[in-house]
Amino acid sequence: MDFKDKVVVITGGSQGIGKKTAEMFKELGAHVCLIDLLENEYFQGDISDKETLIQFAHKVITDYGHVDYIINNAKPLFKGIDECSYEEFEYALRVGVTAPFMLVKLLKPYFNEGASIVNISSSRDAMSQAQSESYTAAKGGIHALTHALAISLAGIARVNSISPGWIETTDKKYDGPDALQHPVKRVGRCEDIAEMILFLCSEKAGFITGENIKIDGGMSKLMIYHDEDGWYFK
Repeated sequence: MDFKDKVVVITGGSQGIGKKTAEMFKELGAHVCLIDLLENEYFQGDISDKETLIQFAHKVITDYGHVDYIINNAKPLFKGIDECSYEEFEYALRVGVTAPFMLVKLLKPYFNEGASIVNISSSRDAMSQAQSESYTAAKGGIHALTHALAISLAGIARVNSISPGWIETTDKKYDGPDALQHPVKRVGRCEDIAEMILFLCSEKAGFITGENIKIDGGMSKLMIYHDEDGWYFK
């Protein structure tokens, strides 16, 4: 995969999946434009704010003149119905759905030929734990936004999403039940997602658009029944 001098925009790029993706793009010669709440080498700001997004997009175009790839990765707020306020729920949707939409809208006139957008959803877009409403709603929203954008941007940019499962974003190691419950017998790593992001941006994925790819070590395919394969309902 050749990314020499390609321009990559990544939201939430200072840690975890975003950071690993930025590192891998840079290693392959790309110019990476990050926006994150945390201090970073390119642009610090809150993507939930419209004016911040406008300023960020302006900087990207001033610096490079065009965009090849957008990776919408910033993490929404994770709160459940018992504790999440109206304002917090709204904020989660601004980060997880509105900002990706607006960023694409702002940068659409500057897409290079062969442009690609990768949205980071979650396996929670189709399954849930209790008290996860704000995050789950945002991830479901970006999943649906993906196929809508793929049709609207046909011939302009390919648009796909990835739904990660359990991805450990630190150096913590897992064994025992945490690892063994996964059909692949381990917890996910940031590079598991970053590798797919790079593939979806590459010409090798030129016939893929509007798709969501779940990367969860097979967990969402595992049927669970009480008193079977070591599983017990308590």
